[in-house]
Amino acid sequence: MKQQLKIYYTSDVHGYLFPTNYADTQEKEMGLLKCIPNFKKDENTLIIDGGDMLQGSALASYSQAHPEERFPQAKALNHAGYDFVTVGNHDVNFGTNYLYHYLEALDATCVCENILDAKSQAKKFPWTIKTLANGLKVGIVGVVTDYINVWEKAENINDITVVDPFIAAKQALREVKPQVDFTICIYHGGFERDVKSGKLLSKTSENVGYRICKELDFDLLLTGHQHLLIEGQFLHGTYIVQPSANAMTYFQIDIEKIKDNIEITSTIGNPSNQPEIELMKRLQPLESKVQNWLDQAIGSLNHDALAEDKLAMAMYGSPVVELIGAIQLAASQAQITVVSLANTSPGFHKEVTMRDVIATYPYTNQLITLKITGKQLKEVVEKNTDYFSVDEQNKIIISPSYLYPKVEHYHFDFFVGIEYTVDLCQEPGNRVSALRYKEQVIKETDEFTIALSDYRASGGGGFPTYLECPVINEGAQEIVESIVDYIQSHEEIVIPKMLDYKITYSCK
Repeated sequence: MKQQLKIYYTSDVHGYLFPTNYADTQEKEMGLLKCIPNFKKDENTLIIDGGDMLQGSALASYSQAHPEERFPQAKALNHAGYDFVTVGNHDVNFGTNYLYHYLEALDATCVCENILDAKSQAKKFPWTIKTLANGLKVGIVGVVTDYINVWEKAENINDITVVDPFIAAKQALREVKPQVDFTICIYHGGFERDVKSGKLLSKTSENVGYRICKELDFDLLLTGHQHLLIEGQFLHGTYIVQPSANAMTYFQIDIEKIKDNIEITSTIGNPSNQPEIELMKRLQPLESKVQNWLDQAIGSLNHDALAEDKLAMAMYGSPVVELIGAIQLAASQAQITVVSLANTSPGFHKEVTMRDVIATYPYTNQLITLKITGKQLKEVVEKNTDYFSVDEQNKIIISPSYLYPKVEHYHFDFFVGIEYTVDLCQEPGNRVSALRYKEQVIKETDEFTIALSDYRASGGGGFPTYLECPVINEGAQEIVESIVDYIQSHEEIVIPKMLDYKITYSCK
């Protein structure tokens, strides 16, 4: 008897429903509305999403601030006929109550094995079995990276416990496998090793997809989180895929079972030429509000503060960094501040609009002020120099580890308020010299106040030193709000020049 299953899979859509990145008004080959027309659903088809739907785009930010819009993401998923979703780490950025309201608006079933109720320790979103019209029984397990515990504000997740995803998936597989013909794990996480060579890419537990494949025996592992397109392939007997973020791609996966033999193939799906018309008409009034909101002028600068090439900015600084640095120093009253930009941060025009702000700083981070010693400060500046490498032609380049397996320009920091020199001829850990504050050499025992995002303060990006630093001010306002308030409160802002560092490489 031949039994077939078709799956359409998206992940890390981040609220990008319309074919736009919101940095401008040009139509792009992206967005869930352009993927949905390609989904051909029947009674033996499942449509699945791997999480991170609620945060990331201007539409997502606007919708969160205007609850009367009632979750356009859910409207899109319901229209397309999604069957299952899991939780992404960014889906709790606005608190679990916001997540629960979204899930209530969703027709799809949420599975996330490692999210427990904090009081009862019962599973909030346990595994389930779906029996298709052709009789095929499919066991569906979801898990999310437990780095939620590292990154998320405590008050946003105080009613849940996020436990080890590997252990949770292992136990769920043990329970469900004897009852089904085919097993799926939806994992909002990626791979700690290169899926081709097996080379170790990360020593943290943020991503454990490789271990899941090596030690467990799910038939299909649907991954995400890394925003890395991974074509369908077998890894230790488990078939894996990972689509691009922001609905730039999706996967169609075809499974055929004949007796005990299972064949799996997949195709990378690209957005269609035309968005889904009916749904677009329903959501267009909201999109128009978002676009009008983005085009509102909120203030003026004395000149443009636009971003440039990532390497050039890291080497020489940028007006957009200078401006955000000045804003963070004003908001925190700290002596030093750390500015981290998103992978895509276009910067601010002379006449600043809300579009400039949202596109340049898309995160929900708050500004935290810590007390840091001179010794600790040198440690984090040294760690930051890992961003730079030197190629075979002796040219400074961005270190490959910041580009693969995931593009992570946001893990490079700009330190505003101190002076220093980086000599790339020296070994890592000994590259920083001439570290000064207000022209005075910084001693190991000196103490400073330093303001940075709550993500970085949590050690995110490989900066555990910050976890050792006492918290002076936990912050009550998101950084993007501080940016808007600062720009709106000044008639014309003269962009300062406060970055003072030098990157050198002149080895003989």
